[in-house]
Amino acid sequence: MKEFTLAPDPHHAGLSRDVDGIDQDGNQTTISVVTEQPLTLYLNGQEILTMMTIGDYPELLAVGYLLNQHMLLEDDEITAIEHDEDISTIVVRTKRKTDYEEKLKKKTQTSGCAQGTVFGDIMEEFETISLNPDALVKTSWLYQLQKKINTVPSLYLKAGAIHGCVLCQHDKPLVYVEDVGRHNAVDKIAGYMFLNKISPHDKLFYTTGRLTSEMVIKTAKMGIPILASRSGFTAWGVDLAKQVGMTLIGRLRGKRFTILAGKERVEFDLTGNK
Repeated sequence: MKEFTLAPDPHHAGLSRDVDGIDQDGNQTTISVVTEQPLTLYLNGQEILTMMTIGDYPELLAVGYLLNQHMLLEDDEITAIEHDEDISTIVVRTKRKTDYEEKLKKKTQTSGCAQGTVFGDIMEEFETISLNPDALVKTSWLYQLQKKINTVPSLYLKAGAIHGCVLCQHDKPLVYVEDVGRHNAVDKIAGYMFLNKISPHDKLFYTTGRLTSEMVIKTAKMGIPILASRSGFTAWGVDLAKQVGMTLIGRLRGKRFTILAGKERVEFDLTGNK
């Protein structure tokens, strides 16, 4: 697969705007700030939730959210995705009849930004997940990945205040998306993988955000065995990664990183001292 089949477009109209302000010396300045807009998601005829998002790739976000909340199943047939920008809604229609009224009553707010949620029955499903034990990540790949990711034009470099997630294979970044909430960025990648029938078993997931329980759960549900971040960990995130057999790599900056789970998948072909 070629690098960056999907990448950020920091010049896309509507994703950011210039705002005038005053700097530390009292001088006028103008900076770019990311935008937020509501997007109300429907599954067939049922309203699911309203998300705050930057507004790009709404189809990927909608499908990925439903997948990660186990409202859309791996064998479901999507018959239509209808996005109405004027009224900020998106409807995902499936061949299977759905009714999640009771499930919606049980949702639990997580530590994710904005509307990140995880349902109680997802934890039951989590216990049955099996990740590829033969997946491999070389330290040289990690160093190459962060260099490529950190230098590609992005909203983060233009305006900050945003999270990025990247689907990778070996030392190649494949799909790079951003959003105001890290869970939104994860869901966009989940949606992309589902709609494009991409196998997760030899992939690495990179995020700019913290390695929380939510990040581990969603990455595991996507079937991806390796999760890496330039940020740190939460204790429950580490516990869940160990439980499901995931490789968890954090504080990845330059040639420094820390592995707190799944070290058996890491090949130290290039160390920070070389």
